[in-house]
Amino acid sequence: MKSTMPYAGVGAPELRKLCRDAFKAQPPPDAEAWHEAVADLWRTAEVREMRHAAIELLNVPRFKKAWLAPDAVPLVREMVETGAWWDYVDTLASNVMGDLLRRFPEQITPLLYAWAEDEHLWVRRTAILAQLKFHEATDEALLVHAIEGSLHDSDFFARKAIGWALRQHSRTNPKMVIDYVNEHRDVLSPLSKREAFKLLLKDGTVDSVP
Repeated sequence: MKSTMPYAGVGAPELRKLCRDAFKAQPPPDAEAWHEAVADLWRTAEVREMRHAAIELLNVPRFKKAWLAPDAVPLVREMVETGAWWDYVDTLASNVMGDLLRRFPEQITPLLYAWAEDEHLWVRRTAILAQLKFHEATDEALLVHAIEGSLHDSDFFARKAIGWALRQHSRTNPKMVIDYVNEHRDVLSPLSKREAFKLLLKDGTVDSVP
């Protein structure tokens, strides 16, 4: 793990249990307190697990159901930009921005269109991965736009995200993924193409990577 912030050495299962117990014992009373607690945990973190705890707090289902709204976007973007690594960003993308997109599509869709073209790699990765759990509800136009915003980026994490998003969507619409990869075979990286076709190769839908 690449990190300038030290670890306390708490494993993920133990951390999640500690967080569940703490949040149950002392739940935030309202949306403002919830946002403030998440921001405080994130900004004052001295070890990496404190930032994971902030993400755990942001992802508590009962809090999200009651309070998650577009006004959380600036905080989420701050966490994406300052976290700038997969262990933070991927959860924020699929579990937080994804939930916001599902619940507030009119506000969040244009935002993700803009994020897809952002200069910040991890903001663009967030746009690519926001629909990982959408399945049949995937907005394919948004997915394609998000991918194409990073299509010429040589960074591993941009290329991996493109392949991952396409691979996930191949579960729902394999034809779209096959057509997209074939159409863009000359600009998609080998990594993106391999990831996109991983499930399709496994089940025999395709027999090779373009």
